[in-house]
Amino acid sequence: MAFSMGSSGGAMGEINMTPMIDILLVLLIIFMVIVPVTPKGLDALVPQPPKDPQKTPPNNDRTIVVQLINVPGHAPSYKINETDLNKADLLPRLSDIYSNRAERIMFVRGDDNVNFAYVAEVIDIGKAAGVDHIGLMTPKIMAGQ
Repeated sequence: MAFSMGSSGGAMGEINMTPMIDILLVLLIIFMVIVPVTPKGLDALVPQPPKDPQKTPPNNDRTIVVQLINVPGHAPSYKINETDLNKADLLPRLSDIYSNRAERIMFVRGDDNVNFAYVAEVIDIGKAAGVDHIGLMTPKIMAGQ
């Protein structure tokens, strides 16, 4: 703290700003080092449309899509790759499909009017069947098919 004599003859105290600025710069450098440079987000798996729509992929059974089809006034109906199933049969069927697979990826496609609670149940059933990665298919992706 510096003292200067004022014109009135009394002592006047002034704060020396140099040490405070030094502390501020050190804290600024510490926070710049601590904050990560690249933001880390969630890894998302999105199905890509085929490069040539005329050709069908040779190994079409690798992609598993569970569909929820809206039935007005009732619970939705379920399909696994165009095969109709009951909700009770989803877990045994998915467990059978993923029992000998190295890639455990599944996609869930729901109609626009299906309640998300049903989609969440299918995701839980997929996790119980041993699926590692579950992707949601949106209407924008489905429009290209």
